[in-house]
Amino acid sequence: MKNIVEVIESETKDFLHKPAIIDGKRRATYAGLLAGVHEAAGELKNISVKKGKRVALLAEDSLDYVILSLAVLKLSAVIVPIPVTAAGEEIEAVLKEMKADLLIFEKGSYCPRPAKRLKIPRVLDKEFFFLSRPSAGQAPKEFFSMDPAFIRFSSGTTGVRKGVVISQEGIIQRTDAADKGLRVTSEDTVLWVLSMSFHFVVTILLFLRRGATIVLAGNSFPGSLLAALYEHRPSFIYASPLHYHLLARLKTVSREQLAGVRLAVSTSVRLPPQVAQEFRAKFGFELSEAYGIIEVGLPFINISRSVSKRGSVGRVLPDYQIKIIRQGRDKAGEICLKGKGLFCAYFSPWKSGKAILPGGWFPTGDVGRVDRDGFLFILGRAKNVINFNGMKIFPAEVESVLNRHPAVQESRVRGVPHPEYGSLPAADIVLRKGREAAFDEQGLRAFCYRHLAKYKVPKEFRLVEKLERTLSGKLRREI
Repeated sequence: MKNIVEVIESETKDFLHKPAIIDGKRRATYAGLLAGVHEAAGELKNISVKKGKRVALLAEDSLDYVILSLAVLKLSAVIVPIPVTAAGEEIEAVLKEMKADLLIFEKGSYCPRPAKRLKIPRVLDKEFFFLSRPSAGQAPKEFFSMDPAFIRFSSGTTGVRKGVVISQEGIIQRTDAADKGLRVTSEDTVLWVLSMSFHFVVTILLFLRRGATIVLAGNSFPGSLLAALYEHRPSFIYASPLHYHLLARLKTVSREQLAGVRLAVSTSVRLPPQVAQEFRAKFGFELSEAYGIIEVGLPFINISRSVSKRGSVGRVLPDYQIKIIRQGRDKAGEICLKGKGLFCAYFSPWKSGKAILPGGWFPTGDVGRVDRDGFLFILGRAKNVINFNGMKIFPAEVESVLNRHPAVQESRVRGVPHPEYGSLPAADIVLRKGREAAFDEQGLRAFCYRHLAKYKVPKEFRLVEKLERTLSGKLRREI
């Protein structure tokens, strides 16, 4: 079977002297990056990292993170990425549930008991340590036959970790499939601002396969983002709505500074219409909203550049199929996907993909509709739909209106059981700083009535200081 690192080595042989990663003042050409990966893999092999071993990685995004990840993959071991934002209890839970054989962590991110230093001085800039876990427990036999490469734990909206197993072959297929929309080339300079713990398999690995230059914006937000933008003038931006909101609002960023951007992809969370509108008004082109799913890959990217298709994640990419499971006469229904690179299994508790994918179809749990041009519009999660007297209310739709009100920072809409109507919509509201004393509930309600059908308007508004989120930044719906 092919190994993703071997594929990268083969496909970048003509770009060895081209910059692969720019991390502040550190730069690595493709030749330097691959040499570092080879040396790091040798050291990891000395500490018993080998095929099928589960290696948890806990570190800030950096050139070091990329090197260590590729070194693990080169040895056909399995990466279990853990975000540095995770609390100690969450880290311990992931290590236990994913049966990690080894934890590699950056100095200062974790240290409950003595650990050994990872000695790769000529390669790594930061200090890393490792902790063996001999009592981790054995993975199911079926796991090893899958040629696994990643176990991405999925916290979803409920905080329940499942551990999505992705194979080496799955990575190769996913990156090939995504590139039919992204069309990355060696001429691209990619501005990277997202967490590699959540975004690595499809994107970072694809960028490296194509010989692109990846500029890591760093963690001192927003200063590092602006510095990277000014210095490197990217052709490709892969970011969240928060980053695009910032770019649209900052007076220090002009239209000319993004003139060379051929594609700006918005992902992680739903793109608010007002952010898309503000961005286009300032920079003159449309953001491309993407729909990524851990179990599937990146099957949708809206590359239409059409204002009329704003709010859509685009048409399904060629290597995937979509079907909508409707209930009754509703045009909307649950989104089911089929195609290349789907996940192999859930790790904890173990459940093989064959048992989960009836006929090869993956039920996403998201509700959406496809318009006459084949563009998918996502309306929300199936389990979060509020049924009000037989009429469906999608929380995300109501939240997008609430969040446009000048007093509202963010919101979460939920259903409150009612003996006669089924459920009533209610909203938790976080106000913008300085607007607390002047908050007018009736004014907010009137604003909603101007933009929503009457039955969709929340019957109750509750002011809260913050909204709980999962590790991946999504709103925690079940509270």
